[in-house]
Amino acid sequence: MKRTVCILLALALLLCGCSGPGATEEPQAEADRNEAVVFPKSEALVGDTMPFFEDGKMNIFYLADQRDGKLGYHPWGLLRTEDYWNYEDLGIVLPYGEDATDQDIALGTGCVIKDKQGTYHAYFTGHNDFYEPKEAVMHATSEDMLHWTKHPEDTFTAPEAYSANDFRDPYVFYVESEQRYWMLVVTRTVETGVIVKYSSTDLCKWKDEGIFFSDDMGYATNMECPSLLEFGGKWYLCFSDQWPDRVVHYRIGESVNGPFRKPEQDTVDSNGFYAGRLETDGERLYLVGWNGTKIGHDDANDYDWGGNAVIHQLAQRDDGTLRPVVNEKILAGMNHRTEPVPLRITDTVKIGNGAYTMAGDLYELVRFEALEQTSRIEADISGFDGDGQFGFGFAPDLENVGTLSYVFSPGENLVKFCNTENVVEDDPQSWMEFDFSNQETLHVTILIGDGVATLYLNDELALTARMYRAQGTDWELFGINSGVTWENVAVYD
Repeated sequence: MKRTVCILLALALLLCGCSGPGATEEPQAEADRNEAVVFPKSEALVGDTMPFFEDGKMNIFYLADQRDGKLGYHPWGLLRTEDYWNYEDLGIVLPYGEDATDQDIALGTGCVIKDKQGTYHAYFTGHNDFYEPKEAVMHATSEDMLHWTKHPEDTFTAPEAYSANDFRDPYVFYVESEQRYWMLVVTRTVETGVIVKYSSTDLCKWKDEGIFFSDDMGYATNMECPSLLEFGGKWYLCFSDQWPDRVVHYRIGESVNGPFRKPEQDTVDSNGFYAGRLETDGERLYLVGWNGTKIGHDDANDYDWGGNAVIHQLAQRDDGTLRPVVNEKILAGMNHRTEPVPLRITDTVKIGNGAYTMAGDLYELVRFEALEQTSRIEADISGFDGDGQFGFGFAPDLENVGTLSYVFSPGENLVKFCNTENVVEDDPQSWMEFDFSNQETLHVTILIGDGVATLYLNDELALTARMYRAQGTDWELFGINSGVTWENVAVYD
């Protein structure tokens, strides 16, 4: 990743000769066209998500990060969608406790399930920093998912074998073969992080069934926000490592009891996406998590907790492994296509048949005007080799270098997100491994909205990043010593 190129010194001279056709006025979109929302949030920021699909609607319960300075925090909010680009905000539906003596003065992650009688059950973490133990599993019921009655008599804490202060994130589902409910709970033993199993026949009283899954990564990490469901004849166990990487992992099993194998690539996104939970509509598989804000809301800083919801659609390969794909309903809904007109082009870039071909000479770019609303960028890329880098830059600095960049590095087999202007020498904030060796053409889709971006590459990986300035500033295609060709460049909204 440490390769020295005198990019910044040469830029002022190189780009002084930049030129390009002037921007032409695009016809205005229909006045009644609604702007898409692909990374939803409410007045509160979105923390850990708890998706529940029913009757054609994805209900996304979430920990509402209100940041209001009150003693209580993280009530549950609810967002609802049918198409994944229009969302109904139903506000706070499950409040935290009323005073410091309540176990649930802060709410933690849980789940929602519907029983055979039509009653909804919410299981959630009750957290109180003044208590020992700090965490307990709690229960509430509802007839409409909007108004909940808590049942403190059903509360339980960790037995002696598990950590009393790490006992959270219950996930409940019905196991038809056993005619009973399972609950997975995140906790710890003395040695490592574990997911333990409880069982119940009445959804009120739960029996400890022991350790279900132990950390297999060697970090002794807590495996937060687990989910387990069947899809396409396989069972998928999903969880997020609390440290060191803070990414979402999955495992594959042939039965609900496992064993669960770790695929060679066990993630679908990087550290800009956390706490992903699996859910299915019966035909499609989704992974619902969140992208954090940045400390001080500054693009150059590290991630904070809570931000916007991010929903990946997942496809299943023949071997059972999963890959992220662009949500088909977003593709159908965001269908207003424009071909962006370059504002600036370096002299070494050739234009022909709607394609931009770079000469492989230092830093080259094709710049376009700012994206002002939620957008989708599409492009096909070819002609690359292992000697250079190329990508998409946003928020260019005075020397025309993007300060927020998706960088493709075939020589390293990496796709990176960099939040500095020196994409060659500075370490990326996020990255995913990708084998470029057998790829002649890359198809890239980037969704951008509300300060969040997700890049999808060949429907094989996703890379989500916080980019506050990705909207409202110019963006560009760039190459660094890379003779790369860009075709079919388009923007959709």
